[in-house]
Amino acid sequence: MSKFVLPLSAITLAILAGCASESRVAPAPAPVVVQPAAPAAAVVTAPATAAAPTVIVPAAGAAPVVVAPSAPQPLRAGTGKIEQIINLPASAAAGSSVPGATKRITIRMDDGSAQFLDTAAPDISVGERVSLTNDGTMKYPAP
Repeated sequence: MSKFVLPLSAITLAILAGCASESRVAPAPAPVVVQPAAPAAAVVTAPATAAAPTVIVPAAGAAPVVVAPSAPQPLRAGTGKIEQIINLPASAAAGSSVPGATKRITIRMDDGSAQFLDTAAPDISVGERVSLTNDGTMKYPAP
């Protein structure tokens, strides 16, 4: 029976490797949180963490507020876990360098940093581990 262990384990690894998927990704700007204003003027603050900035919108009748997204950070290779998935409207996806991008994802990297990416990956979920490569490919699930 021990002579079957090695071939069976090699076959199992080959089958599991076939289950992994790949998708193209592109860096995206961090999302901006918009909150209704308290009875004060418009204020833009940065939170204590490195998350998205918060914009407080003034009350009705005040001047309009224009929020310009920050520039995307360069893609960093490594592994991490998907924290958030936002479905993109077609108008937002049009600016992405990934053809057919339909999702903006937040990945918490193993080093504690966050990356925001656009992707067209159809079968990803929150909590899934992914691996990013320097050439703009996301492999999932990652070990």
